[in-house]
Order: sequence, then C-alpha cells, then structure tokens
Amino acid sequence: MIQEIEDAYSFVFEKELLQEISEVGNLKTFDENDRIIEIGDHVTSMPLLLNGAIKILREDKEGDELLLYFLERGDTCAMTLSCCLGHTKSEIRAVAEMETSLVMIPIEKMEEWTSKYKSWRNFVFESYHSRLSEMLDTIDTIAFLNMDERLLKYLRDKAKINQNEIVQITHQQIAYDLHTSRVVISRLLKKLELKGKISLQRNSIQVIDL
Repeated sequence: MIQEIEDAYSFVFEKELLQEISEVGNLKTFDENDRIIEIGDHVTSMPLLLNGAIKILREDKEGDELLLYFLERGDTCAMTLSCCLGHTKSEIRAVAEMETSLVMIPIEKMEEWTSKYKSWRNFVFESYHSRLSEMLDTIDTIAFLNMDERLLKYLRDKAKINQNEIVQITHQQIAYDLHTSRVVISRLLKKLELKGKISLQRNSIQVIDL
C-alpha cells in the first residue's frame, strides 16, 4: 500500500507522514457506482483518494440528487473532514465514478497530524478552499447558466475525470445528477448534437467540444 500512497501523495506529504498513513490507514476499493458514504452516516474516518474518482452529491426532501463536485486522485472530501472533526452525521453521498481505491484515515490521527505535520495542515486548508471553490462554481452554474450550458459543462467534466471523450452514461443518469427530467436532458442533448458539440451513441456520448 505504501507505494500507492507515495504515488498519489508524495508531492504533498513528507516521507514520515506517508509512512504513518500506510501504517494506520485502511485501504478500501470500490466498483463503479458503489456508495462509499451515505447521507446520515456517522463518519469516523476521512478518505484519501489513491486511484479513480468519486462524485459528491446532495439530496433534497423528495430524494432527488444534485451533483456538487468530483474528487480525483490526490484529493480528499472537506465535507467528510468537517463531519469527522465535528462528530456530525454526513450530509453528502459519495459514489464511485469508476473503479476506485482509497485509504481511510482515523479521526484521531487527523487531529494529531494537524499539529504534528505542517504539510498535513496545509493539505487540509487547501482541501477546504478547493471544495468551497467547486461548490461556489456549482452554485454559479445553477444560478447563471442555461440548462444546455450546464449539461455541456457536466459532460466536459465527466470526460475530464474519466480521461475519455466518450462518456458512458444514460440520459436518466444525467437527469439524476443535474436534478431535472430525462425528457429535458434528451431534448437538450439533441440540441447540442445539432450544434456539433457532442455525438450521441447508444448509452454513451462523445464530447466533441472539449
């Protein structure tokens, strides 16, 4: 496990901290669409992403989901960190975007390392800043972009995360993530195809305008 941790975090943490992470961390792997953290869970450890990608979602009272942001290799979830330190229940759902591996860090080590390692403290602060920026971007997208612009941004983000211009996804899955209906998504996808932005295929979409 130490090699995977070093590959993902050697540019962030010093050797001593990397060694501690390998000693106390719990390695976990998830398949695509596996739920990693559920809304209402008591979170006692925070994830450090080694490989793959995770999408972070919120849910309204009717059970409809809204995509907040993606996590990639070398990231952690600041909202999960807040739950750990505040001893509160999770307010987000974390779902594996693809086959994903991560190492879970116990809460007591998170607190200890904040005072012990400057690199860990900086990483935590930077994670809060990055996730806040991404959530503000999500708010701006909802508030200021038309649905077709939101849809194209979503597809571009998915292509970037998966490092593939072909996005394997159904119209219904997109509708869930963007908190709208499948009919609306299908209509807007056709509109984007006519504009030459995408190419529609069976259960997949090629993002031409990256």
